[in-house]
Amino acid sequence: MVRATNNPWLLSVAPMMDWTDRHFRYLVRLITQKTRLYTEMVVDQSILLGNRKRLLDYNPEEHPVALQLGGSLPERLAEAARIGEQWGYDEVNLNLGCPSERVQGGGFGACLMLEPERVAECMAAMRRAVRIPVTAKHRLGVDEVEDYRYLARFVERLAKVGVQVFIVHARKAYLRGLSPAENRSVPPLRYEWVYRLKQDFPHLTVVLNGGVRTLDEVEAHLAHVDGVMLGRAVYEDPFVLAEADARFFGLRRSVDRVGVARQMMAYARAQLGQGVSLWAVARHLLNLFKGQPGGRLWRRFLSERACRPGAGVEVLEEALEQVLTRAGSVRRCFGPAL
Repeated sequence: MVRATNNPWLLSVAPMMDWTDRHFRYLVRLITQKTRLYTEMVVDQSILLGNRKRLLDYNPEEHPVALQLGGSLPERLAEAARIGEQWGYDEVNLNLGCPSERVQGGGFGACLMLEPERVAECMAAMRRAVRIPVTAKHRLGVDEVEDYRYLARFVERLAKVGVQVFIVHARKAYLRGLSPAENRSVPPLRYEWVYRLKQDFPHLTVVLNGGVRTLDEVEAHLAHVDGVMLGRAVYEDPFVLAEADARFFGLRRSVDRVGVARQMMAYARAQLGQGVSLWAVARHLLNLFKGQPGGRLWRRFLSERACRPGAGVEVLEEALEQVLTRAGSVRRCFGPAL
């Protein structure tokens, strides 16, 4: 199923703390050229006062790439958004879904869904500050606030200040009693609420997030919404996106795990030359051969050796050699496997 490519939010990879850094995004971009990428959440105050190069730098190949911000003060978020636009990001997204205690302590994330007027002020300030899209990523509700009418009013309020794109994690969040990991699995998924949002607000772009594992599921959801955002399924096996460009964007290209591994070796070598540790890159490659002959061997080899001080690209080269040797044995016995 090929969709119109003028919808930038047709398919995307979710912002994930500690995971979707620039090294992982570069890996994903080798597999899919069209899927939209998001940074980890970056707190606005960190951008204003911290090391912007460390927080905001990305590889030019990552476009389209969006900056996700965390914050709750309009003037700070507006300035952080302005800096993000100057840095070259294609979108600024406000995190309204993270339920972690640390984020709650800062007064932002999912708890902001209880303050729609404050959120509207923040979004309006950000929109005034930049020309790139300013979007919202939020839950269905928070704690006891689990009512479609509340959700619809929340979306309507943000739409009144000009927000056009809503990325909806199809679960509510519990601010107490559940860990962030449990908040991604315990609250039930209510995809029908996200579908209904699109029906009730046909002029808005509604993107569904939460629990989507395969491109077949993506296709099923696209019958009801404008876009789908995948999360941990991509981190657990980046090649879940191997057919995304051809299937949804009409871009015919061939990618394979071995070729991507070799490209990542060249990337790692360049990063090492800039003082980046091998593990900073290699940790994102652990699942590259998931489900393939030699996949466990690859993961174990990298886990044991790529994290050692002074580790170099030869670790990746040796790991790949072992995978190819294992795959060759499987081919001789059972036919092609990689």
